[in-house]
Amino acid sequence: MKFEDFNLLDLGNSIGVTGIIMGDNGKSYLWILPDQNIPRPDNTEVIPMDLQQWKKGLQQVDTQEVEILQKDQTGGLVKAIVRKTQRVIEQRISWAVYERDKFHCCYCGRGGIPLTVDHLVLWEEGGPSIEENLLTACRKCNKVRGNMQYADWLKFPYYLKVSANLSPPARKVNELLAAALAGIPRRHSERSSR
Repeated sequence: MKFEDFNLLDLGNSIGVTGIIMGDNGKSYLWILPDQNIPRPDNTEVIPMDLQQWKKGLQQVDTQEVEILQKDQTGGLVKAIVRKTQRVIEQRISWAVYERDKFHCCYCGRGGIPLTVDHLVLWEEGGPSIEENLLTACRKCNKVRGNMQYADWLKFPYYLKVSANLSPPARKVNELLAAALAGIPRRHSERSSR
């Protein structure tokens, strides 16, 4: 099975976490959640754990990363953020984005519904969680876009349909954002050596 064949919508529904596989020097360690019975892969040592052991293990696994947002012309560091969690967006930044976008989805124009912030340059591709790289999106639009490139999203049938609710200037802003993506700094993650 390839990743593309995996139905991600099954996660959290019919497919749940039953354990985690850790590896080192050709050997694997399978941490199994309490009360789970899963098959043992070859060359794997099964380590039964209670919930306290899981908590302790996961805290240790949550590796610290350094997020480099900008470098100057000589390659020197201008700004760096060190954090433990990898995708948490500061509330102050989220609220500034919501306020800037007038608490409406920038894709479909709806307001008065649960909102999220969406990365223009995808998080997975180094898009930082800064105001210039975020916009307000309703949960549905954010989910439908998924990890689609922003320029592709603006041509996607779902966006074309729902953006009809936007004013022409709002649609134009979305198009102009696509041209500005190259100016958004990319984050470069480096694992710490704790």
